[in-house]
Amino acid sequence: MRPFKYVRVNEPAGAVEAVTAGSGARFLAGGTNLLDLMKEDVERPQILVDVSGLELTELKSTANGVSIGALMRNADTANHPLIRRKYPLLTQAIVAGASPQIRNMATNGGNLMQRTRCPYFYDTAMPCNKREPGSGCGALEGLNRNHAILGWTEKCVATYPGDMANALYALEATVKVRGPGGKERAIPIGDFHRLPGDKPEKDNTLEPGELILSIQLPESRLADHSFYLKVRDRASYAFALVAVAAGLELDGKDIRQARLVLGGVAHKPWRSREAEEALTGRPATVETFRNAARAAMKEARPLPGNGFKVELGRQAIVMALMRASGQL
Repeated sequence: MRPFKYVRVNEPAGAVEAVTAGSGARFLAGGTNLLDLMKEDVERPQILVDVSGLELTELKSTANGVSIGALMRNADTANHPLIRRKYPLLTQAIVAGASPQIRNMATNGGNLMQRTRCPYFYDTAMPCNKREPGSGCGALEGLNRNHAILGWTEKCVATYPGDMANALYALEATVKVRGPGGKERAIPIGDFHRLPGDKPEKDNTLEPGELILSIQLPESRLADHSFYLKVRDRASYAFALVAVAAGLELDGKDIRQARLVLGGVAHKPWRSREAEEALTGRPATVETFRNAARAAMKEARPLPGNGFKVELGRQAIVMALMRASGQL
């Protein structure tokens, strides 16, 4: 690990000022991803601005839903009675992530900011456009079993590794941030992360110096019929091959509205509006779910090592929808 300067702040304005004052500065909260990257010499911040003492840990009801502090721990968020009752999909997604030890340390804001676990990104001896723009993508023709089948480009085939964000996409969350000069803005969760395009080194749409303050969840009608399914190589402390965040609003046996977001298949959580359209207004049957699954995977472009993800994705979607609708 390279030497760095450590700065501790006690209010958001000071945090933003400290990060924007010098080049190579990064926010530090739980550190469950950033410190690993520093140890591997992937991230080389010159300054770490510790924001863990900021008062951004509150979870409260709002006029339109719930506000969740960016520095609230993942475990505390998942176990909060309000989240368990009104947004069980979020609880399920967080519990599916990592291990209890990491969930006890990781913050909600940091969870959104986590970077890919592509081994070519972590190995500084290998080419990686995300780590070193212009060097190439080692995974494109290398070992790509765990990589993207949707939305990738020749610049990058890495996947976003998180689970919490998949549920937040289905719940149509908004991310509130603060930037230089005290300017605050709200970013719809669907616009927060990026597909690789020509700039795979950029994971999200945050501007330099912007600090995540909170995650805003609107009222949801999906609580009674939602399910998070994570398919992985082992039952704990593993990232998804395919994950499905499924939510339905049912009117009797008919689907009034649907949300379907896939994880482990793209550079960002992948909301399938094609699948949602195939579900909305139709009966909650296996055949409807299979049609939605085919729609979700219609544009899939598997790599040489991960063609199995297409059928795995279809089957996972059907299974998640069956569980969400109460048929399993």
